[in-house]
Amino acid sequence: MKTVDSYNFSGKKALIRVDFNVPLNADFEITDDSRMTAALPTIQKILSDGGSVVLMSHLGRPKNGPEDKYSLKHLVSHLEKLTGVSVQFSQDCIGSEAVAISEALAPGKIHLLENLRFHKEETAGDAAFAALLTRHGDIYVNDAFGTAHRAHASTAVVAESFSDKCFGYLMAKEVANATKLMDAPERPFTAIVGGAKVSDKILIIENLLNIADHIIIGGGMAYTFSVAQGGLIGDSLFEEDRVQKCADILTQAAKKGVQIHLPADNICANEFSNEANQQACDSGEIPDGWMGLDIGVKAAKDFSNVLLASRTILWNGPMGVFEMSSYENGTKSVADAVAQSTRNGAFSLIGGGDSNAAVKKFGYTNDVSYVSTGGGALLEFFEGKELPGILAISN
Repeated sequence: MKTVDSYNFSGKKALIRVDFNVPLNADFEITDDSRMTAALPTIQKILSDGGSVVLMSHLGRPKNGPEDKYSLKHLVSHLEKLTGVSVQFSQDCIGSEAVAISEALAPGKIHLLENLRFHKEETAGDAAFAALLTRHGDIYVNDAFGTAHRAHASTAVVAESFSDKCFGYLMAKEVANATKLMDAPERPFTAIVGGAKVSDKILIIENLLNIADHIIIGGGMAYTFSVAQGGLIGDSLFEEDRVQKCADILTQAAKKGVQIHLPADNICANEFSNEANQQACDSGEIPDGWMGLDIGVKAAKDFSNVLLASRTILWNGPMGVFEMSSYENGTKSVADAVAQSTRNGAFSLIGGGDSNAAVKKFGYTNDVSYVSTGGGALLEFFEGKELPGILAISN
């Protein structure tokens, strides 16, 4: 991979696609700046070379042009604190005033463009819009793995106009760590797949059948598998139109010698509430009027034993409604086991917003090998798809 280490940026302007899609509260304060801090090494490398930086990103999903709540102006002061550099901000990303600021940008300076998605041409992958963006820099750098699965103007199309283009440090780390799992995992390799819906994870599970030795399935999606096995799930979440697909996956796994681990038991409640009445139910034996909201004690122990014997671990999706304290134990037990296995020498990659949040909530961010910022991009990577943002640089 060609990275920013391939260039000396002295006297050059780097147009960097970053992923500053950070959460803001009602007062426009950043509640989690991890995506911003992840881009700092790339920014600092270019500035230390004697180059200047033009940053472009999206924020949220504006629908009809500019919306104040999605303006990147809310990030300027925090970006200045993180970098120690005064940041110039443009109220548009392609206007003549914005281009003029970039053209006059001195070495060691930063220019932040307004939200790319205030222009519908960004998500449409419009070539004319991409051509306007190219005026901001001499070298194109993609450091936004979280958007690498989108063939947007700023992530894929704009790169075609640059002879000098490369990955930022974050992008390079994301690709290297994901590739490590796909191409050469140390075995046993265990994938933990959780979350609410099977439909969101079918493709990744099917592809993992060709790579993993064990697949642990938890969260709401486990109840669709339970129905596929003839189990009773009471009022638990499940997808009727995916029952046959779950049955097919179990059949394929058996043929390929991949062990699918489903919860042996569940923590059930009589309503979706932290204060609801609760009881432990064996899987497939949940009575009417009750819903599974977490894996049970037996399942937690089973899953932990598999993880402690693993040498490579991928975790995407929680085991239950871990945001509620009454149903966090299953996800916490998995986090405990992943951390312990990592301390014992396993390689662990955490991917997906909920999994990342769980690792952070339980204090294990520094006890796993790598926490991906990728989200949907990482998911598509493990589905076996080629990502436009990666291809644009590789080509």
